[in-house]
Amino acid sequence: MDDVALARALHVLGVVIWIGGASMATTVILQALRRGDLGDNRLAVFEAVEHRFMWQARIAVLVVGVTGLYMTWRFDLWERFHSLSFWWMHAMVGVWLLFAFVLFVGEPFILKRHFHRWVQTDPDLAFLWLHRAHWLLVGLAWITVLGAVAGSHGWSF
Repeated sequence: MDDVALARALHVLGVVIWIGGASMATTVILQALRRGDLGDNRLAVFEAVEHRFMWQARIAVLVVGVTGLYMTWRFDLWERFHSLSFWWMHAMVGVWLLFAFVLFVGEPFILKRHFHRWVQTDPDLAFLWLHRAHWLLVGLAWITVLGAVAGSHGWSF
C-alpha cells in the first residue's frame, strides 16, 4: 500500500470513528438521557459514556487532521480553497476546527466546569442545551461528509 492509500484509509477510518460516535451520542444516548431511560443520575451516565469515548474521538480527530493535511500537501490541493465549487474542502476544515476546539478546549476547560453546576440547578435545560449543541455539530458533520464524498467523486453544483 502506498502512502496516499494509507493516508486515505486512515482518514476515512478516523471520520467513521469520530462522526459515527458523535452521531450515536446525539441520536441515541443523549435522547435516552433526556428521557430518563438510563436512570436518574443523568450526569453520571453521561460522564461514563463521555469518558470512554472522549479519547477515541480526540485521537480520531487528530488522525483526520494529520491525514487531511498530508493528502492536501501530497496532491497539492491548495488551489481548491480558492474555488467555491470545492466548498466541501472548506467545510471539512471548518468542521474539523470546530470539533477540535470542542474536544481539546471547550470540553475540558469550559464545559466540564460549568456543566456540572448547570446540571445541579436545572438538569432538564442543561441536557436540552447539550443535546441541541450535539445536533448542530452532527448536522454540520453529516452535510460535510455527504458533500466531501460526493465532491471527491466529481459531483459539483
